[in-house]
Amino acid sequence: MLKRLTIQNYALIESLDIEFPDGLVIMTGETGAGKSVLLGAVSLLSGSRADKAILRDEGRSCVVEGVFETEGQEKILRRVISGGMRSRYFVDDCPVSASEMEEEASSLLDIHGQRDNILLADRLWQLDMIDGYCSNGSLLQKYKTEYEAVKGLEKDLEEVERQIAEAEKDTSGKLSDLKKLQDASLKEGEAEALESEHSLLENAETLKENSSFAAAVLDGEESSVIHNLREAERCVEKCAAYAPHLEDLRRRLESCRIECKDIASDIEAFAESVSASPARRSQVEERLGDLYSLMKRFGVKEEAGLIALRDELAKTVLGTEYLTDRKNEILQSLSSRRENRDKLSSELSEKRRKGAAKMQKVLLGMIRDLEMPSAELSIDLASSEEEYTPVGKDRVQILFSANPKEKLVPLEKVASGGELSRIMLCIKSLMASFRKMPTMFFDEIDVGVSGSVADKMGRQIVKMGQIMQVFSITHLPQVASKGNAHLLVYKQADRNGRSAIRLKYLKGRERVMEIARLLSGEKTTPEAVANAQVLLETNK
Repeated sequence: MLKRLTIQNYALIESLDIEFPDGLVIMTGETGAGKSVLLGAVSLLSGSRADKAILRDEGRSCVVEGVFETEGQEKILRRVISGGMRSRYFVDDCPVSASEMEEEASSLLDIHGQRDNILLADRLWQLDMIDGYCSNGSLLQKYKTEYEAVKGLEKDLEEVERQIAEAEKDTSGKLSDLKKLQDASLKEGEAEALESEHSLLENAETLKENSSFAAAVLDGEESSVIHNLREAERCVEKCAAYAPHLEDLRRRLESCRIECKDIASDIEAFAESVSASPARRSQVEERLGDLYSLMKRFGVKEEAGLIALRDELAKTVLGTEYLTDRKNEILQSLSSRRENRDKLSSELSEKRRKGAAKMQKVLLGMIRDLEMPSAELSIDLASSEEEYTPVGKDRVQILFSANPKEKLVPLEKVASGGELSRIMLCIKSLMASFRKMPTMFFDEIDVGVSGSVADKMGRQIVKMGQIMQVFSITHLPQVASKGNAHLLVYKQADRNGRSAIRLKYLKGRERVMEIARLLSGEKTTPEAVANAQVLLETNK
């Protein structure tokens, strides 16, 4: 139940903080007093859209908070809408998403607005009503799981078949390309290494001649650099015996001699390694030609590109076998899932048919009790042979006739506003008996009726109030005289002279006068007051 409602800066509501009792709460007020505005604020907790017009003061945020009691515990829903129309949602002071807030609210309250009778023409809503009556929630969820699995597998099958067709397209050409690339025994960086080797082979004589000469200059038999450095070192060594500070220069000469010795050795080794092999040069040139020819053919600049292309072609050409295996796996799984889906769909249809027959009988009895004694109603279910939907193969249609010997036609095409109101009340009352609906808001569900029909509708709402909390906005005295509590909605100027919505619980004489106002209209007569007292006494 809704224990407490707090509203700030919403339309004509400056600030409101009110507690509610259990059972049936009647809400009345003159036309334009703000009853629907109050309901609009409550609907924000259910995730309804908000526009800038709701902000009484655009410089402040709008806040709506509801404190609910469910299964002995409190649940607090709060929505905050800033001046920039950004909404924030909270459940028990924890931030949540809009969808999470809507899901929480759906289990706590149900708002029936003046336009909600159009739901009677909604086939999915009608089917959902039948599922609720039949307690099909668990079975329907199992069906939905299989339905989604089948849809997913069908999509996977379509994709793998596309891949197989693509792989088989121009397979011979791809096989030829793949063979060329595989036969090439590609290695990343090979062309660069071959270019370097080719340069050595092409200039072998020049390299050998110059490197040998350089080695001889450094470490030849006579007048070589190393021989001269050795002689210079000996001379400085003799001088250092008399001038010790020259020892550092001797060591530097020694270091130069050793470094030159190493360089001469490396150059000599290089000179010996150089070989002017015409056969090897021919091999290198041939291999480079093959590599560059492949790069040009396939439009790449280095071996890495050729290797990547080779691997991709291998996947495409050689992967057909894998794709075929994958297709067979999907087909096997798809067959099993379809079998499960069909079985669950049949179970759903069977339960719906049996439940619809019982529901039709109960609902028709309730409708006839609301002064439509000749009414006929039929809940027709038909199943498609092939087409599956997220809720099964069944299609539902409610047919109705208010008068005897008239043909049954779709409900929304024949029923008047008053008839629709009565039928919707019966449906909501029936739904309340098989669904946990802690709090229900009715916004003039009794519109279009009067007299004894209004009284009977009021009694039906009272019955609902015995098993749940019900808020009923009404203009009918027959309904307003019933209920545990009576709230008057009215307007009053605030401290700035602006109209603001106020709420007030009516008791005793005040409630009598409000019922009398509903009975007599603009001018309250003594007869209306007396009649109001009778209504209230009767409904105690």
